Amino acid sequence: MRLYCFADGSKENFRIDGMSETLRKGEQTRQTIIELAAPIFNRRGYTACSLAEIMEATGLEKGGVYRHFASKEELAEEVFRYSTRRALEVRGIGGAEEGDALTRLRRMILRFIEVPSPIPGGCPILNTAIDCDDGNPALRKLAARAFAAWRRRIRRVIEQGIEKGVIQPATDAEGLATVLIAALEGALAITRVERRREALKHAQTFLEGLLDRVAVKQKVRRRKPSRKLS
Repeated sequence: MRLYCFADGSKENFRIDGMSETLRKGEQTRQTIIELAAPIFNRRGYTACSLAEIMEATGLEKGGVYRHFASKEELAEEVFRYSTRRALEVRGIGGAEEGDALTRLRRMILRFIEVPSPIPGGCPILNTAIDCDDGNPALRKLAARAFAAWRRRIRRVIEQGIEKGVIQPATDAEGLATVLIAALEGALAITRVERRREALKHAQTFLEGLLDRVAVKQKVRRRKPSRKLS
């Protein structure tokens, strides 16, 4: 369906079936390119990833790739958006999860430790932030936005926990959210370099203890001893 505007100000929708079908196929091809290119960019980085590798993965010629993307940078940006969305769906913190704030935070930590990245090559946000620190301002900006969005989602959960009386009211929600992400991503970076998981396990233990410290301690009511009849 396409909207046409006429000189008299009137508007009309016209269906052009052939064109709609072509657009649908084009969108499917574009999405397929993004999904197949994602592991290459995530493993190799923006600079090292070559068009030849993308062509080999997709089975398309150079013109076939650039028919859907104006440049390698545009493809990289779309790949990053796709990869980040997938990663946060699997390892982030959802808005409709069950349980109180502390349960949801602990579940996020466990998922990050135990569930592999859905995009081979590790965390796409961390990889892109390191790879494009100085070389690609557009991708660096996208990585910064992704970290900020993840931090906001965690901060909202912490604030909900404070409102519900589960987390201590003096807790710095922004600071705690930042520490959670920094500890997990830092431990992941160490794990990848050392090729062993001790750093992730240490981060999990530390963060679990941190959540215990900010949790509101539930008061245990002691039952009064019953009086014995003489």
